Amino acid sequence: MTTAYINRIATAVPAHDVHQPFLRFAESLFRKDSGTLSVFQRMAQRSGIEHRYSCLRLTPDWETGPTLDMDALYTRSRFANTAARMRVFERCAPELAMTAVERLGIHSQRERVTHLVITCCTGFSAPGLDLEIVERCRLPTSTERTVVGFMGCAAAINALKLARHIVRSEPVAHVLVVNLELCTLHFQQTMNLAQMLCFLLFADGCSACLVSAEPKGIALDSFRAVMIPDSSELMSWNIRDLGFDMVLSGKVPRAIHDALRAAADEILDCMPVGSIDLWAVHPGGHTILEAVERALDLPPAALQPSREILRRYGNMSSAAVMFVLREMMRTAAAGARGCAMSFGPGLIAETMLFRAVGNSARDAFDHAADRIAAPLDAP
Repeated sequence: MTTAYINRIATAVPAHDVHQPFLRFAESLFRKDSGTLSVFQRMAQRSGIEHRYSCLRLTPDWETGPTLDMDALYTRSRFANTAARMRVFERCAPELAMTAVERLGIHSQRERVTHLVITCCTGFSAPGLDLEIVERCRLPTSTERTVVGFMGCAAAINALKLARHIVRSEPVAHVLVVNLELCTLHFQQTMNLAQMLCFLLFADGCSACLVSAEPKGIALDSFRAVMIPDSSELMSWNIRDLGFDMVLSGKVPRAIHDALRAAADEILDCMPVGSIDLWAVHPGGHTILEAVERALDLPPAALQPSREILRRYGNMSSAAVMFVLREMMRTAAAGARGCAMSFGPGLIAETMLFRAVGNSARDAFDHAADRIAAPLDAP
């Protein structure tokens, strides 16, 4: 049976770091003498996040003026409707996607791309991202296109699963996988603490990777989905009049902990936890990472790559786990075994076992190193 490999991974984020401005705006919504404000500040400090990037550019007077951003999505007490948010998505999403794809460095091999798989849960239009990418990146017009929509943070693992199926059935296939999310388009003005803590996590970002049967990069060995029973109300993502509304319960970390502990043998194909060298866990938040760490009895350093991505970029939904995998491709030792996982509405854990192939994983990363300077490069 043909083995599929991630040959290269590239990433991109927008120019505008909005984490500190978001904190100041959120704090302004709560009364200075309220316990809610102190709780928010404490949770923000514990979040482990220092930077989050957005396609939206702040107005020069955003701290005191009526409108926060140049697109006027966020005018105080009158945030934009879904139609206005989607117009910004239609303009900004293709630009960010093209940047990530160009950073793969496949210029001389464009004609070899046979399939395009896109994941996104933060914007929709038709003709959509698939055709935009084919046109802007000058891919073959015969490229077969699949859009994996509205699967949340777990979608990237599903996209890799689909790419693996394609390569195993068509060994000459070269599958371009793009994970793009503009989460900051769905910020709301609210005094609901739980909602504001949810908005505290999310950011914009995009990843692109090339999957083929060429034995370089990391081998995609197996996939396993773990659906957590009686948990559908814990995480949801629905299209409403004023953007997409997310529910993210504080019970999610415990549910993930219990599910992973019960399904560890199934996920790891009965291998001991200690046989896994690399843990590419979706950086959904510090409590999510702590839950995974406790469930699998991982050493403190195991999830450091995920914590570093969370610190530098926040939670970019489906793109985030690919940022972690990309970092691992920089240093992966020959033969290192890994486990990737991400979590989405359902509640579901999507997991993947993988292997680094010789020194080629590091070589693939070097070849795909960022070629475009700031502002689309983040620290």
